[in-house]
Amino acid sequence: MSEQNKALSVPALSGEASLNRYLTEIRKFPLLTAEQEYMLAKRYQEHGDPQAAAQLVTSHLRLVAKIAMGYRGYGLPVSELISEGNIGLMQGVKKFDPDRGFRLATYAMWWIKASIQEFILRSWSLVKMGTTAAQKKLFFNLRRMKKNLEAFEDSDLHPDDVKKIATDLGVPEADVVSMNRRMMMGGDASLNVPLREDGEGSWQDWLADERPLQDEAVADAEEAQVRHDLLVEAMQDLNDRERHILIDRRLVDEPKTLEELSQVYHVSRERVRQIEVRAFEKLQKAIQRIAGDRHLLPAG
Repeated sequence: MSEQNKALSVPALSGEASLNRYLTEIRKFPLLTAEQEYMLAKRYQEHGDPQAAAQLVTSHLRLVAKIAMGYRGYGLPVSELISEGNIGLMQGVKKFDPDRGFRLATYAMWWIKASIQEFILRSWSLVKMGTTAAQKKLFFNLRRMKKNLEAFEDSDLHPDDVKKIATDLGVPEADVVSMNRRMMMGGDASLNVPLREDGEGSWQDWLADERPLQDEAVADAEEAQVRHDLLVEAMQDLNDRERHILIDRRLVDEPKTLEELSQVYHVSRERVRQIEVRAFEKLQKAIQRIAGDRHLLPAG
C-alpha cells in the first residue's frame, strides 16, 4: 500500500482496547474547507474517485465519534457505536450532492444518527415495543425527559410524569411505563469502567471535548437553518386558521389558551383543540415529504 493510500485508510477499531488509539489517530486527519469539500465531493460524484471519498470520510471521523459518545448511556460499547456511525457516514458520503448548497457534515449527521440508533434498537431487542417512528422517538427521548422532570432514574415514573411524556411524544401511557422499565433493566455502564485490562484509561476520559469541533459547529448551524426552512415551507400546507392556531398554541413564547382562541374563532374549545391536532399532523407529514424530496433524510 502506498503512503498516500495508507494515509487515507480508516483506522481499525476492533474493540474497547483500541478505542484510545483510534481516537488519537482520527485527530490526525485534517478538516476540510468548504471549497476542498466541494471539489472532493464533485470528484467522487462525477468520477467515482475512491480517494476523494476516503478524504471526505476521514475528515468527518471525529464528528462520528462525537455523536457516538452522546449515545454511550445505553450501555453498549462505544467502539461498536462508532463503527455503526462510520457506516452511516459512508452512506452519507455516497449519496451527498454538493450542489444542494449545504455542507457534508449537515447531511451526513442524519445518516450517522440513523445508523447508530438502528444499531441500538437492534441491540436492545425491542420486540414487544416495536420499532415504529413513535417508539423510536420515545426510546431516544425518554431519558432526557425524565431528567427535565427530575424523575428518579431507577424507579417507576409518577402517573403525572407518564401522562406528560405520553402526551408530548404522542404515544400510549402504557408504552411509556413499559419502555421505562425496560431501560431501567438495561442499566448504564459506569463511567469509571477501565478501557483496558491493565486499568489504564476509563470511559470518563472520553467525555465531550471542551471545545466544539469545527465541523460540528458548522453542522449545527446549518441543520438549524435547514429545519427552519423546512418548517416555513411546510406551514404553507396549512390553511390560515390552522396556521394561526398552531402558531398561537405551539410556536410562541406565551401560548394562548383554548378558551382564548375559541373566542377569537367563535368555536368551542374542543374544536380549537381538534384543529390544532390536525394542523400539527399535517405539518409533520409536509416536513417529511419535503425533506424526502430533497434527500435530507435517510430512506426507510
